[in-house]
Amino acid sequence: MQEKDMVSDILAGTKASIESYTKAITECANQQLRSTFQQLRNEAEQFQYQLFQIAEQKGYYVPAPPANQNDIQQVKSGLSGGTAMK
Repeated sequence: MQEKDMVSDILAGTKASIESYTKAITECANQQLRSTFQQLRNEAEQFQYQLFQIAEQKGYYVPAPPANQNDIQQVKSGLSGGTAMK
């Protein structure tokens, strides 16, 4: 297995973990357990971002081009207004 494939697999696994932690947080009634899940999610997010930066530096990942200001404003308006984006 090549390094690029390993990085991609780890990124995918980390993203899945972040999603699982987020779901657990939203469904957790125990504040201490909720805080633990939040800490684990935060650590996983930091790890994912560090690994993303490595992947980007090595050319394993090419992010989408930056959004223009009009697109950003449209998304903000759609999210803050409670309406679905078209």
